[in-house]
Amino acid sequence: MPRQSDLDRADLVGMLAELTAKPVDQVPHRIGSMELAWLVHLVEQRYGRRMEFTDDQLAGVRTVDDALTVFRGSLTSPADG
Repeated sequence: MPRQSDLDRADLVGMLAELTAKPVDQVPHRIGSMELAWLVHLVEQRYGRRMEFTDDQLAGVRTVDDALTVFRGSLTSPADG
């Protein structure tokens, strides 16, 4: 299973490129709720764990970099269970 440190911006941009069917250099920096939901789903699959976010955390995600910060924070927290 990948470690938290394995997740980087290029990973998220690649995931968004898959969703949008665009080359990675054409993926927008800003993301909406659909793109965020897609990223959460794929990151959960990649790391084999459910990520929990507060409403404030989700509301603060507007860019790929915002998402990366929130995901890394969640991935460094101990998994429930």
